[in-house]
Amino acid sequence: MIETRQLTKRYGDFTAVDAISFKVEPGQVLGFLGPNGAGKSTTMKMVAGFLAPTSGGATVAGFDVEQQPLEAKRVLGYLPEGAPSYGEMTVREFIDFIADVRGLTGERRFQRIDDAIGRLHLERVLEQPIDTLSKGFRRRVGLAGSILHDPKVLILDEPTDGLDPNQKQEVRTLINSMARDKTIIISTHLLEEVHAVCTRAIIIAGGRVLADATPSELEARSRYHQAVSLTAGNLQEAKDALAKVADIAAIEVDPQDNRITAFPKPGRSIFVAISDALKAQNVAVRELALEAGRLDEVFRTITQGATGKEART
Repeated sequence: MIETRQLTKRYGDFTAVDAISFKVEPGQVLGFLGPNGAGKSTTMKMVAGFLAPTSGGATVAGFDVEQQPLEAKRVLGYLPEGAPSYGEMTVREFIDFIADVRGLTGERRFQRIDDAIGRLHLERVLEQPIDTLSKGFRRRVGLAGSILHDPKVLILDEPTDGLDPNQKQEVRTLINSMARDKTIIISTHLLEEVHAVCTRAIIIAGGRVLADATPSELEARSRYHQAVSLTAGNLQEAKDALAKVADIAAIEVDPQDNRITAFPKPGRSIFVAISDALKAQNVAVRELALEAGRLDEVFRTITQGATGKEART
């Protein structure tokens, strides 16, 4: 478990993190979302024990990060923002160094090193200095170091930053495979990542928690929740057909691609009625979809105007 209690960080008169409290249970993957300067990285650094809070506290797997720092760090894997490492080391030397720091010995050491190298597909760069690697490979090396000791708790700050789409998918698959028996927090600005790996999301801005819900619960807050979008061969014919559906509250047309979005009246379902109306009018439809909601729109609604302050992360 990860638990924070009124976790706060101030720099003089400026409050970067303002009394944040939350719990994350084993098996959960928590997406930590917020605009730049929201306080995400500052919060994660405090939970990981790399930054002392001004007030409040945090525990990792039952260990207080200030009163029991070594015990907390032993059960924690942490990938900081930017995946810092020792650039003059080769990948193999860096992983061996992390294994030494973590006290891995004997057969378990070899097993864990082989597992981390294999999971992150680092075989072909093992003898390269880290400074010569691409940003994506440096990120993978950092992630390998964070999982090397098979920690119970993982804190990952932008784990797929700098990766190409294939690499992102590999890392997300890795996170999903580890999520069954670990407690994981992921800081990300990629809303697609929330859908891909997170069972829960916290949105912060100005150092405060503004939302804490599952991705589907957040999507349900969207004005697009249960809306119906479509593209048709004849725009006017489609609009005329939709005008006959009584439970539609509003219709919008995207001028860029002529996609029509129909919004239901509160508590109404319009997908079947729209489909029937289009068929009745013989409107040629290229695409017809029921929207779950748009997380990006919810994110903007929650965070815009929440604060005018700039936070340090």
